[in-house]
Amino acid sequence: MSSPQKKLKVCEERSFLFSSESVNEGHPDKLADQVSDAVLDACLKEDPKSKVACETACKDNMVMVFGEITTGAKLDYEKIVRTTVQGIGYDSFVDDLASIESKGLSCWSQEVQVRINKQSPDIAGGVHVGKDEMDVGAGDQGIMFGYATDETEVAMPLTHLLATRLGKKLTDVRKDGSLWWLRPDGKTQVTIEYFQNSDGSVEPRKVHTVVISTQHAAPGVAKRSEECAGYTGKEMVAPSMEEMNKQIIQHVIVKTLEEIKLKNGKPAVTLYGAHTHLHINPSGKFIIGGPQGDAGITGRKIIIDTYGGWGAHGGGAFSGKDPTKVDRSAAYICRQMAKSVVKSGLAKRALVQLSYAIGVAKPLSLFVETYGTQQGALTPEDITKIVKINFDCRPGAIAKTLALREPKYQITAAYGHFGREPYTQNGMKFFEWENAKDLSAFAKMSSAEVQTKFKASDALKKWVD
Repeated sequence: MSSPQKKLKVCEERSFLFSSESVNEGHPDKLADQVSDAVLDACLKEDPKSKVACETACKDNMVMVFGEITTGAKLDYEKIVRTTVQGIGYDSFVDDLASIESKGLSCWSQEVQVRINKQSPDIAGGVHVGKDEMDVGAGDQGIMFGYATDETEVAMPLTHLLATRLGKKLTDVRKDGSLWWLRPDGKTQVTIEYFQNSDGSVEPRKVHTVVISTQHAAPGVAKRSEECAGYTGKEMVAPSMEEMNKQIIQHVIVKTLEEIKLKNGKPAVTLYGAHTHLHINPSGKFIIGGPQGDAGITGRKIIIDTYGGWGAHGGGAFSGKDPTKVDRSAAYICRQMAKSVVKSGLAKRALVQLSYAIGVAKPLSLFVETYGTQQGALTPEDITKIVKINFDCRPGAIAKTLALREPKYQITAAYGHFGREPYTQNGMKFFEWENAKDLSAFAKMSSAEVQTKFKASDALKKWVD
């Protein structure tokens, strides 16, 4: 085990650039994620024990849902799809790529295809049939990761947090009418200049580059009454591209930076200035978008859903999967474990990995990486033991502690599953994995004290060792 003295300098100090991207809820892949999770919610609303593996694909004016679902719920797939598409803002399709009226998909005229059958009895028999809730096995083999860093108040990397919230802000100002000429599709990308400290921690120093490509109505042509369904106010015409870009900078980029808080308590806008490179719709106009401009499919935005390229990823997608699918549920508990380690002051950065075998309840392995940022006399091995003492990562236990059998998943399917504000609404706990456990009592312990606590715990009932 490493001594506290060896932790004083674990790496060379250096500056580096790191980039993360995100997409809006109207991006075809994200539209697919939201439809898949809307189907999952409809299942869980009537039957909390539903087994769901729902995929979605979209192209032009067609959305198809397919997969395996075993549920007692009676589903109207066409209504679920159309309602989701309408909520995103797709209400116009013209089969002409030169059209300025077409948004890329119409909730009114779209074709809905359904290819669903039941869960394989081989999987059901090995995973959950005849088993107690806490002994339910993992729905598949796989590896999952969680990450946390102290660089922002919500323990998320700034590049990813900013890219994600820029996309959300584009949607907010579109839906509240302040930038009514925006359309649903869009992408963002952020590059930050970081400084890596000798203790392994990282600090954002400058917002180096912001890229925004957003779908919009035809400049100087589109009328608000025609672009926005139900609008009856004073007529307006979409501004020029130059004016659009100016308003995006003012109402999207600057406002978003003002709302993000760094670990020093200052807003992220303090890192923005004349040194920041801006690329707003760098390819020119972006009128045709959505599934007309690009096909979409569930699960193609796994890095956007997680940490923007920081940490690691096991490769499994989230949307459309019930809690027995550890691709989703275990990734959620990994985030809670990593965030608990960081927010409790045990380390400044943390990466947590779990692995599972299909039909087996206990995780096969647990790995905790602190990048040398562990605090006090603790070692990574100590922090691993602390995590084992305080968390139960059997699929049934995860579903119970994070309240994952509730119909609340569609909201997770756009703008990131992590770094969101946890809340309770109508008795349901949203983003419960963002509620970090208080592990601060372990912060001043020695390795020997941690080992004593570990031996006295029931960890071996929950973990394979």
